[in-house]
Amino acid sequence: MAMSGLKKKRRIQVVAVAVVALALSSALIGYAMRDGINFFRAPSQIIAEPPAPSEVFRIGGLVEEDSIERGVGEVIRFSVTDGGASIPVTFTGVLPDLFEENQGMVGTGSYINGVFEATEILAKHDETYMPAEVVDALKAQGVYQEPES
Repeated sequence: MAMSGLKKKRRIQVVAVAVVALALSSALIGYAMRDGINFFRAPSQIIAEPPAPSEVFRIGGLVEEDSIERGVGEVIRFSVTDGGASIPVTFTGVLPDLFEENQGMVGTGSYINGVFEATEILAKHDETYMPAEVVDALKAQGVYQEPES
């Protein structure tokens, strides 16, 4: 009789530890994602449903032709398009070497007063490195060409 009582107590302890561990890991994941998961959006999605200025997310698409303006100081302005819509972007800093017009890019930042203020810009020189979401958005707009192998 004492043996089964011990097993039951042990089982309750194991369950309690599991519950605590689960709660702790959930809290840690929630804390890590408090900046927003950097949700990915294409320009058409941003126009359709503009995110809150406080939300940090990722934008992706092609750098629009003739849109790069290197301004005063280090501020660079350009537009990102998915063929359906284009979003003006400002970025302060040094752009990646592969950054150029008609090339893929992904930026992290916030959409404030109709302008995407990027804190980070990644150039995607080759469609094979482009995030699937960007490729899908470009395909949806009929802009994406399959890379020639």
